[in-house]
This record gives sequence, C-alpha cells and structure tokens, in this order.
Amino acid sequence: MSRRKITLIAAAALLLCTVAAGAVRAQGSRSVPDFSLKNDTNAEVALRSYAGSKAVVVVFVNPTCAFSKLYQNRLTSLATTYGAQGVQFLFVNAPINLEDSADAGEAEKLKIKTTGGADLPLLTDEGQKVSTLLGATKTPEVVVLQPVGSGFAVRYKGAIDDNAQVEGYVKERYVQQALDNLLAGRPVGVPDKRAAGCLIKR
Repeated sequence: MSRRKITLIAAAALLLCTVAAGAVRAQGSRSVPDFSLKNDTNAEVALRSYAGSKAVVVVFVNPTCAFSKLYQNRLTSLATTYGAQGVQFLFVNAPINLEDSADAGEAEKLKIKTTGGADLPLLTDEGQKVSTLLGATKTPEVVVLQPVGSGFAVRYKGAIDDNAQVEGYVKERYVQQALDNLLAGRPVGVPDKRAAGCLIKR
C-alpha cells in the first residue's frame, strides 16, 4: 500500500473519530443544575430526589392547550410503560397565551395516569424558572434528563413524536426512541426536534 493511501486512510479515520466524539459531546455536554417544582399541596419536588432514576422526563403541558389534550393518551402510555422501567415523569403545568380566556374548569380535562391508574398531578413552575432553564417554549414539550455523576445531563428536548394531530399517522416516536436507547445504554440518537404546540407565556 502506498504512503499516500495510508495517509488518506489515517486522515479519514481521524475525521470519523472527531465526528463521533463531537456527537457524544453534543449529547452530553449540557448539564442542568438542581431545580424544584411545587405539587398540589405546595410541597417542593426537587430534581435531585430522582438521582436514582434511570432517566427523568420533564413534560411541559397545559390543560387548556389543544395540543396537550391531543397528546394525553400518548403521554399516559409513555408514563405507564417507562415508569415501570425506572423512568420518572414530571408533568409541569405551564401557562400559555390563551389561558386568560379559557374556562377554569378545563383544568380537569387533562388527566395523565400513573402505572397504578391514578392521575398524575400537574406540578407548578413558579416564575417559569424551570421552563426557562430547560429552554422549553411550547406545550407539550419534553426534556429527557439522565443522571450523570452528581448532576443531570440533557439527552433530548422537543417534540414527543412527528404528528401532533393524528396519533395513528405517527411515524417517528422521538421520546420513545430516546428512552429505549438510554435504557439500552446507547447514545440517544437525535438530541432535539422542534415541538408543535401552544406557546408558553413569559
């Protein structure tokens, strides 16, 4: 083999290693500090308390958002399936621009079930600190966190799947794929996908 061919092969190998390392860094470079939410009894729910979970899925929803309602069954299915595998789901009630004109009774229409069949409470993000920290802008929008060392790394952020309106037409299930990869010890794959939904009010 000529010297030139060896040089080209070595350069190609180095390039591939650099790209692969860059992809790993892109998925694991962003970590988030501890944060807390409030439950319906005004008690603090801290991220650090889930350090023993295999992953923490933070889902921003709003009871008056039509997109949140469209995803209700899919979110219940995800929480049931992956909750049984050591994944913690946190559903955060985020205010949206249409909320002021909505009927307060609408809040009762968004029900997310746990593995045992009970409704999961919607947590409160006071001052929109957590949605700002995680970069969430819409409901529903998901951020998948993985415990790493003494903190949490962002592994995926964005849409739940590729069809907000018709579940039967879904082809790509982004959150499911991310969780399957994490639970199998693989890189998450696609780190973000733009979410479709209601804009979070700032």
